[in-house]
Amino acid sequence: MKSEMKSFTHAWNGILYAIRSEKHMRFHLLAALLVTVAGWFFNINSTEWCILFSSIGIVIAAEIFNTAFEQLVNLVSPQQHVIAGRVKDLAAGAVLVVSIAALLIGLIIFIPKILSYTF
Repeated sequence: MKSEMKSFTHAWNGILYAIRSEKHMRFHLLAALLVTVAGWFFNINSTEWCILFSSIGIVIAAEIFNTAFEQLVNLVSPQQHVIAGRVKDLAAGAVLVVSIAALLIGLIIFIPKILSYTF
């Protein structure tokens, strides 16, 4: 049990590091908060919640992986190198891909609700 708690602590430290050090992570968390509030406001169903939370989790995880890749590349290649830059670009590209997918999912879920909402 003690080693499991230690592993959890290390994982939590990684998440906190990403939040503190990466402005994009903070942006994604703010977007997640706004989407969650919108989901509550529009009373989305359980399937929509599952899809939204899965999308949020994938984007956050991708951003953490991106941060880890950047840290690793900086460690093994402190000087500028074409391949090191490419690795960073690829990791950032992965975050962009899942972020666009999450945005599209959000639009598919929320646009009909917004259009049918009566004030």
